[in-house]
This record gives sequence, structure tokens and C-alpha cells, in this order.
Amino acid sequence: MIGNARDSLNTGKTALNKILPFQQKDFEEMYKALEGRPMTVRYLDPPLHEFLPAKTMTEEIAALAREMNTTSEKIMQKIDALHEFNPMMGHRGCRLSITFPEIAEMQTRSVIQAAIKVRKETGLEVKPEIMIPLVGTRKELSFVKQVVLDTIEKIFEEQGVRIEYQVGTMIEIPRACLVADEIAKDADFFSFGTNDLTQMGFGFSRDDAGKFLDSYYENRILEADPFARLDQEGIGQLVEMAVKLGRQGRPGLKLGICGEHGGDPSSVEFFHKVGLDYVSCSPFRVPIARLAAAHAAIKEKMAKQA
Repeated sequence: MIGNARDSLNTGKTALNKILPFQQKDFEEMYKALEGRPMTVRYLDPPLHEFLPAKTMTEEIAALAREMNTTSEKIMQKIDALHEFNPMMGHRGCRLSITFPEIAEMQTRSVIQAAIKVRKETGLEVKPEIMIPLVGTRKELSFVKQVVLDTIEKIFEEQGVRIEYQVGTMIEIPRACLVADEIAKDADFFSFGTNDLTQMGFGFSRDDAGKFLDSYYENRILEADPFARLDQEGIGQLVEMAVKLGRQGRPGLKLGICGEHGGDPSSVEFFHKVGLDYVSCSPFRVPIARLAAAHAAIKEKMAKQA
């Protein structure tokens, strides 16, 4: 199976080397825009099939075949090989870097080389935070993290300079919450991916649940969209458990949440209560998140005074 998966990237490192300068340039611009503030980079997460045209896009497939000096039939074979019945629970996240370590190597080079270049050019103290997604076991994180660390050391030797960095993970699989103390031993930080955690915790497909959730609201089975407002009773317990276990495994572990729940006031109050350090959400939700965080802090302070 691994051999078949590896065949799907028949251009291998040559193709990744073409992507590297574009990735690095993007990171350089982001580092400059942040003016020395920390930046968390989530490594490649989507399933590979999302980068290929649909089988019905015959013109695009023909153009891709000409560009790659191959045939449309071979492109169609690759599309079939990468097809997954449930791609959001398939070959994505850290699983891509385990099957194709060269993907993690390329991303690490783009992140670290961009940071070194920007520091040399601007004097900004750039501190990248590398986030490995969809981890469910410590061994998964350990494997990909070692690829990252080895690549970083090569870059430091090549350039004769060292910078600070962190390597953490996204907690978005229920199993990761149960073994968070073990995972924390290899992680500098956790970022809870509550969208996927909700999807896997409920067994709801985020893309398809809208077809039936209205009936849940009408019958008061659910009070609100669990992808917009955190289910504190169920998914919230997983988050709280992972917070406690994570800090047992690594005292002082930095914890945050990444997703639309970070812009929901009641969810932000819950995250504050269980001890998260920050929330990350869509730009238009940031003002709401800030206001909700302030309210949560004031409410906590008043409760202590009372």
C-alpha cells in the first residue's frame, strides 16, 4: 500500500523543489508582516486528491498531461489511485508526512530558511512555531518531528546560524485527548482543532451534517450547530481532559484553539475556564473573540472577589 501511495507522487523531490521557493517567499512576507510576532505554521493537512482535477474536468486533465509530458489516461489512473471514500478521515495530516517525509522536509526548509533570511535582512527576531496536524499517537508525532528536527539541523549547518523555534501539534482526534500526557512529551504546544474534534467526536461529517441538523434543532436534540458553538458537555470534556493530561506530561505547555469556535463567545468563555492561552479564528471573528475573552476574564475576576 505504501509503495502504491508513493507512486502517486511520481515526480518526487523534483516537484517539491519547484514548490519550495514559492512557499519560502510566502513565509518571508508573512514574517515581515508580523514584525517579529510568533507565527504558527500548520503543515500540509488536506487529502492529496484535493490537489488534482475531478475526473469530469477533461480539458484540465489534458492540459496537466501535456505539462507533465504524460497521457490523460495516466493522470486519470493517478486520480483513481488517490480517490478516498472518506478523505477527511483518510490520507491527510501527519499521515502524508509519514508516507512522504519529503513533504515535511520541504515545508521545514521553507519555514526555517524564510525565518533566517528575514532575520538577516530586517533584524527581526523571527520564531517559527511548526504545527504537525492530525496526530493521534505519540509515535506519529515523534516520527514527523524527527524529520523536522533533522532537516532543521541540516539548514543550521549549511547556513552557519541558529534560530529559536518550536514544534507542536494539533489535537483534533479524540484518541489524542485520551493520551495527551504522552503526546505532550514530544510537543512544545497544543492547538485544539475543534472543527475536526467535533466531526470525529460526534461522527458527523462537517460537509454533510447540514442536510439533517435542522431536524435536530427542531426536535431540540441539539440546541445549536456544534460546528459553530462548542458542545461543552461532550467535546468540551475531551478538550478539558487533554488540557489536564497535556500539562501533566509537560508543565507549562502552551495551549490554544484553532477554528471557528474561537469566535463564539460561549466557547471562548469555556476555553478560558479550562486554561487555554489563546484562540485563533477567522479574521472577521477576531473582534468578537477579543470581547468574549475580556468578558470571561472579568467574570472570573468578579467571581474570585465574591
